[in-house]
Amino acid sequence: IKGEMMRPAAQQYVVTRPLYSEESFAQDHEKIYRHRKTMLDHVKQYFTCDAKRAKNTALSLLPVIGWMKAYRFKEWLLGDIVSGVSTGLVAVLQGLAYCLLASLPPWYGLFSAFFPVIIYFFLGTSRHISVGPFPVLCLMIGSAVTRLVPDEGPAFNITGFEGLTRDEQRVLVASSVTFLAGIMQLAMGVLQVGFVVMYLSDTLVSGFTTAAAIHILVSQLKFVLGLEVPGISGPLSLIYTLEIIFNKITSTNVCDVVISIVIMVVVFIVKEINDRFKSKLPVPIPIEVIMTVIACGVSYAFDFKTRYGIDVVGYIPKGYEAPVAPNPQIFQETAVEAFPIAIVGFAVAFSVAKVYSIKHDYTIDGNQELIAFGVSNIFGASFRSFAASTALSRSAVQESTGGKTQVAGLLSAVIVMIVTLAIGFLLEPLPKSVLGAVIIINLKGSLMQFREIPYLWRRDKADCVVWLSSCIGAFLLGLDLGLAVGLGVELISVILRTQFPRCSLLANIRGTDIYKDRKDYINIYEPEGVKIFRIPSPIFFANIEFFRNKLVEAVGFNPLRVLRKRNKALRMIRKLLKKGKLQWTSIGFLNTSCGPINESEDESNMEELDQPTDFKDFPARIDWNAELPANIVVPRVEIHSLVLDFAAVSFLDISGLKGLKALLKELIRVEVEVYIVACDPYILEKLHDCSFFDDEVQSSMFYLTLHDAMLHILEKHPEPTQKKSDYEKVKKIHHPPGSLRSRDRNVGISLKLCFSLFMVFEK
Repeated sequence: IKGEMMRPAAQQYVVTRPLYSEESFAQDHEKIYRHRKTMLDHVKQYFTCDAKRAKNTALSLLPVIGWMKAYRFKEWLLGDIVSGVSTGLVAVLQGLAYCLLASLPPWYGLFSAFFPVIIYFFLGTSRHISVGPFPVLCLMIGSAVTRLVPDEGPAFNITGFEGLTRDEQRVLVASSVTFLAGIMQLAMGVLQVGFVVMYLSDTLVSGFTTAAAIHILVSQLKFVLGLEVPGISGPLSLIYTLEIIFNKITSTNVCDVVISIVIMVVVFIVKEINDRFKSKLPVPIPIEVIMTVIACGVSYAFDFKTRYGIDVVGYIPKGYEAPVAPNPQIFQETAVEAFPIAIVGFAVAFSVAKVYSIKHDYTIDGNQELIAFGVSNIFGASFRSFAASTALSRSAVQESTGGKTQVAGLLSAVIVMIVTLAIGFLLEPLPKSVLGAVIIINLKGSLMQFREIPYLWRRDKADCVVWLSSCIGAFLLGLDLGLAVGLGVELISVILRTQFPRCSLLANIRGTDIYKDRKDYINIYEPEGVKIFRIPSPIFFANIEFFRNKLVEAVGFNPLRVLRKRNKALRMIRKLLKKGKLQWTSIGFLNTSCGPINESEDESNMEELDQPTDFKDFPARIDWNAELPANIVVPRVEIHSLVLDFAAVSFLDISGLKGLKALLKELIRVEVEVYIVACDPYILEKLHDCSFFDDEVQSSMFYLTLHDAMLHILEKHPEPTQKKSDYEKVKKIHHPPGSLRSRDRNVGISLKLCFSLFMVFEK
């Protein structure tokens, strides 16, 4: 390699091998036979049981057995204790605060921070997430609760509501929705469909959680401002809530506003200190807990409830209530809300768990996580808790304070239990505006996701549309319908990208066996009469017509139209020969008619026009690119070979197979040689199984690589002498030893692929 632009440390490799089609390669290289399991084999294996499988099943269903056997008491116990106490204090505060989002009495949040944690300790595979209330789920539950039991007006006519107070009715709704969501999660886990969460992309979840943060912010304004605002659910509920707040803004409780502002400012400042000095602080400063304790003391000392009329947490009963059965009628009314709750709860928890599993190098099982959360929610709902997932801030506390396993989670549940059984009364004077302020200040991360919009717009506009659709949909229509809108737009974007892929024409990079988009490079070589067409997606029912149109556009002619024109021309020439108006001579056709000959418009037997051209009663074949007799005009075909690059084609369905075969036949019938290269072996096998090949479409058109096909074409259709130098660096023709079989050609062809790989070593 010469030239000033040559990079240092260039390396070369030389490969000499025969030119391979798929058939010749299969003959030279024997494949290993692999028995493929049938559906019956999979069923038998699934229901086969032995001692080893029973042990593995027990370990998978009870992951606690596995990690407890490897528990390092001396190294991990202290960290788990510190983490458990810290997380427990945060869980108490968040349980009370997030319960307001669900429109339930605050102390029920303590139940949600206790019962699900106990079950997850035994069934969960993540060692670091903190299970309990999650604000988005609480808001979604609150939407169902306020729909069935509104603040103003009668509740739904549901059997089982008789004799219950409004709060008791709401608790029954929340626990029933949670129970149903748990059943859905458990069913998905048992059926091994944990992969469904993969359809919720990071972009969709980001837009959805941003809209959820706005909903949460608006829902807490009534506590921060000290206003009485009825809960509203359904489409445009956010707009209606804001309208009510603005109408009542003159009734704002100044004491609540001052308390909220002080709490938010202090918590914000200390959180920034925690973020900036997290490497130097042994544990993050639990500022929310500290401010809550201070606010409780001040409220009790100055009797804020009586003096200033602020709303406080109020009576917190000691102990736990008896289990309650879910209401089947509520199942029917809330099934639409329960499904997105189940999906979102699992998706958020699994995403956080995956982050920590990668960080600490252990594996998590998505299906087992579904089972764990399903059982946790079913068990918790029986004791009046609501849907559990994981709060990002609480999990961060558990991990950053030294938590190594779910022992920390179990200890956090113990702290919650102590508060519930013994010291809950100390939180009774806590102003609800404090809880609202804590919730709002913790929305910073979610609200800052708006900064992703410019980045997404520059990098991937389709992803940006998904983000905006999920955010705006959830903002206007509510979280459940908004999630459906975002998911729908996301699936449509995937379908459109697959249905309308970016097809391209390739060209050879001079002196190499590399082929790139002809629009992107200058120093390229394109043999005359050859087109290389790349398909970068699967070929299936939805895009086969698009694929055909793009190919017709690339080659510059419609093969079916050309074929029909040629058959029409043959039909006319036969008639003229029969009538004596044309005569065949040694130099071609001779027009013996005195006057002009007009083309006939005979449209009979149109189906014959789609058949291969038949020259059996002609003295010679017709050169369709030459001038034809009798003023007959047929579109010219400027190419003799077409190469289809199937390297990116991952599957081919029946509709795609039929469309592809019809297209290949049309091209072959207009005398264009078609070659398909780099085809996936499983697609090739499917083509054989589906009787794709016949007398016209033959398996010999499949070549191992694009360069193999191009060398075969150049050998069959040599370039003019002056152009041969373009390919001399990559094409060598010689007579090798007798190792090549006659099927490879009488004159053996070997490939000498020489090109340079440039490696830049940073000094």
